[in-house]
Amino acid sequence: MEKRVLGASGLEVSALGYGCMGLSYGYGSGVSRDDGIRMIRAAHERGVTFFDTAEAYGPFVNEELVGEALAPVRDEVVIATKFGFRNGDSTAGMDSRPERIRQVCDEALKRLRTDRIDLFYQHRVDPNVAIEEVAGTVGDLIAAGKVRHFGLSEAGVAVIRRAHAVLPVTALQSEYSLWWREPEAGILPALEELGIGFVPFSPLGKGFLTGSIDDSTAFSETDFRRQVPRFSEENRRANQQLVDELGRIADAKGCTRAQIALAWLLSQKPWIAPIPGTTRLERLEENLGAAAVPLSAEDLAAIETQLKTIKIAGDRYSGAAAARISR
Repeated sequence: MEKRVLGASGLEVSALGYGCMGLSYGYGSGVSRDDGIRMIRAAHERGVTFFDTAEAYGPFVNEELVGEALAPVRDEVVIATKFGFRNGDSTAGMDSRPERIRQVCDEALKRLRTDRIDLFYQHRVDPNVAIEEVAGTVGDLIAAGKVRHFGLSEAGVAVIRRAHAVLPVTALQSEYSLWWREPEAGILPALEELGIGFVPFSPLGKGFLTGSIDDSTAFSETDFRRQVPRFSEENRRANQQLVDELGRIADAKGCTRAQIALAWLLSQKPWIAPIPGTTRLERLEENLGAAAVPLSAEDLAAIETQLKTIKIAGDRYSGAAAARISR
């Protein structure tokens, strides 16, 4: 697979990474440990070198899964994980105090079965801890050899600039896709100016852009999409127009909706590396096939023309979750 460098950092990753969260958290009950290990190893065998996890996914069990799966090929891959929630619980509030960051790092190293974290993200900005203090703490971990690169997630431009002034930010991880394009307004220009890479999560719209979800889809009790306004039955029905249009574009290119959505992201900037996740081998292979879908300038212009009149219905997060995002 094509490799990309995240901004000016020199950190090289596969053009498409693998988001491991859904193997154990977020989209229902996940998969068995053995099946999760098989999926992660299947991704690596197919050229993926960039794997994303977090202490909050479980909590903790996803890091353990990633550590076991990648231990035999540790020096061939880039592992990203995250700190920032109290006790690793995404519902318990933020905690980026220096002592907590150090604790998360040490415990994550054990769970990941490694001696260094390649990319250590602040999962969400903590309004009670200055970002300069966060950056300085991660800088100390880098100096100690425990961390290689510093990242932020869902941070706004002002926070990114303040952090970067203390310690170079290698990558920002935030949502970006054909149905969430807000980063284009301010985030992408700032990242380009500062030499910071971009790692879009939910590049397939939490599954919606694949065409496998419609207004009749029933989500399990543990699937967080049940709480997402954009996934209400009414909004799914309204947003079907985008999926239908993607289908027409995909048919014309001889590929799938998911492949068009991922190829579009890859075409935006050479320092963008999306991290789609899946629990199914056939979907993994479909997603990775997007790296071979060429989109010309004419194709991109046509996609822009065909989609620009479509208004997406529903907020991407509920009020409580949206409050945890820094603007």
